Amino acid sequence: MFELGNDGPSVIVAGIDGSESSMRAAAYAAGLARRQGSKLVLAYIRPMGAGTPQVGAALVQVGRDNADDLERYIRETADRLPPEQRPRWEFYSAEGDPYRGLVELADRIKADAVVIGASEQAGHRILGSVAVRLVKAGRWPVTVVP
Repeated sequence: MFELGNDGPSVIVAGIDGSESSMRAAAYAAGLARRQGSKLVLAYIRPMGAGTPQVGAALVQVGRDNADDLERYIRETADRLPPEQRPRWEFYSAEGDPYRGLVELADRIKADAVVIGASEQAGHRILGSVAVRLVKAGRWPVTVVP
């Protein structure tokens, strides 16, 4: 919803998964957040475990480990920046479908913009990537970073 006196986004959500394109999207979103004085929310939505209980539990643990690694990498990267160049940011991680997780998060925190990396998987040309589905949702400006 438009607000008088508000110039630019207040909250930017960037979906990350550790891929090259998602990390480029995070860097782009961080620069945008810094220049606009916005809060940056970096979100990793872990795929749910499937199969046998043992396989599912192992996948859940791998997802949690990946989330911890991503948050640690982001924190270390931000700490190397001079304080005046660090955007306000927080890290969010949850388990579920990446598209639904990003939509629910963006709605809940009243995001003004979403930034996401372009899919690197060939199958997404047929089924539709998370980025394409977010653009089609038409709920926020979505920037897709190659």
